[in-house]
Amino acid sequence: MDHSRPHHRCCTCGLSRRGFLSGMAMMAGAGALAARARATVPGDLGDDIDVDALRPSAPTKVMMGVLRYPPPYWLGWPGTSYDVEGHRTRFTSEIRRTAAGLGIRLKPEEAAIEDDAAVAAFLARAEDERPDAILVMLQHLGVWHWAQRIADAGWPTIVFSPIGTSFTGHVLEISRQPGVHVISSLEIEAVEQALRMVKAKRMMEDTRLLVIAGSQRYESALPALGTKVRHIPRRTFRDTFEQMPETAESRAVADAIADEAKDIVEPTREDLLNMARTYTTAKRVLAEEGAHGLSMDCLGMVGARVVPTPPCGAWTLLQDQGITAGCEADLFGATSLLFVSHVLGRPGFMNDPVAETFKNRLIVAHCTSGTRLGGFGGPKTPYILRSHSESDLGVSTQVLWPEGEKCTLVRFTEPGTIIVDTGTIEENVQTPPAGGCRTSFEVTMDRVEDARDVLGFHQVVTLGDHRRTVQAYAQLFGLEVTHSPERAPENRGDDHR
Repeated sequence: MDHSRPHHRCCTCGLSRRGFLSGMAMMAGAGALAARARATVPGDLGDDIDVDALRPSAPTKVMMGVLRYPPPYWLGWPGTSYDVEGHRTRFTSEIRRTAAGLGIRLKPEEAAIEDDAAVAAFLARAEDERPDAILVMLQHLGVWHWAQRIADAGWPTIVFSPIGTSFTGHVLEISRQPGVHVISSLEIEAVEQALRMVKAKRMMEDTRLLVIAGSQRYESALPALGTKVRHIPRRTFRDTFEQMPETAESRAVADAIADEAKDIVEPTREDLLNMARTYTTAKRVLAEEGAHGLSMDCLGMVGARVVPTPPCGAWTLLQDQGITAGCEADLFGATSLLFVSHVLGRPGFMNDPVAETFKNRLIVAHCTSGTRLGGFGGPKTPYILRSHSESDLGVSTQVLWPEGEKCTLVRFTEPGTIIVDTGTIEENVQTPPAGGCRTSFEVTMDRVEDARDVLGFHQVVTLGDHRRTVQAYAQLFGLEVTHSPERAPENRGDDHR
């Protein structure tokens, strides 16, 4: 196969950085902070940097209490035959193990909470402990007023009601209360999902995102999420790339991505090595800046010819390892990638949306996508190595998303508001004959009559239907959720959903 052919020009890959960045206030001391961060990164420029060192530590603490009346029980649910203490021991052990696996410090009460005084003492301890969340497990139908009292204290509260401890009337209102997440189930997986949301909130708060664009250095923040943002000049990345040597690591990275590809169409060996150097450059810049994810004015840098290669392939490698790598210095696009990574435990795919009007489908397209679509610990989805379509330079991944599977689209429109929609992946789009970005596939949207009405740009697509999880996170931590309109304008009438 000949990988040395000249490059050609085609298609587009998105927009420039968003206007909202201009309204963010500068914070003093950014230069000194960067100098201190660089001083903490040892070794020569080409030394390996462990990706694990780029993750936020995000220490997380959850208090746990079991609410019940003093056993033994006579009649009523969960029933006289229910092994109250045995189930408390079993569930507590499983939840403790689940929390440890997520890096959460669980602090269960030694004794069950069985009266008003014990509830008051538990809440007093919470004032001292200042947990990131409270988890209560119920063992009787009659103790929901205690769960309500704890939820009303103001801590993010997870209420675990194993089947046999609630009817629909018990959960009807509290399960929709802001700051509360109710689980009526026997599935420990549901508790794990809830604890993952708590951990994700701490990860979001502990994260510094790097926006690489323009010529200024300053700090900002996303208050509703707690995420810190460091803006640095794009020459920082360019200069580091120019100095970055070819190393054993970069050669191994180039070999691995080529060996695992289903096919290689445009990229040459030189393209692969430049992609790998971009990857090692990104890790170096993140480490020196004390950051955990990035979004870069990649299109502007390629357009100005200040870098020889787009970063698309390198961004795929980072995304597969849970390190947010966004395009076009789109801060809210990167924030959406970060959210999907931490809340759902899998990479997202930031896309340019296109309406396919004949089939009434949404086409989502971009030149970089993670491949571990089912989760960071899972297998890689087949991919083809292509060039970045707009410049016909470098290495991008055409990831072949699984047809017939559900997917979720999320997009922050501001720090406290998130769009969430779902759909079904219909088919991958080939370029050519289509123009546009390399990873491209058609989606039939759920609850959206006309694909032209799908909200947002640079929405982040992720594999699976996670609408309820995103809504649960938003309710627990005070985000506003919006959806694309269900009906086309001519059919809406008075419905302005």
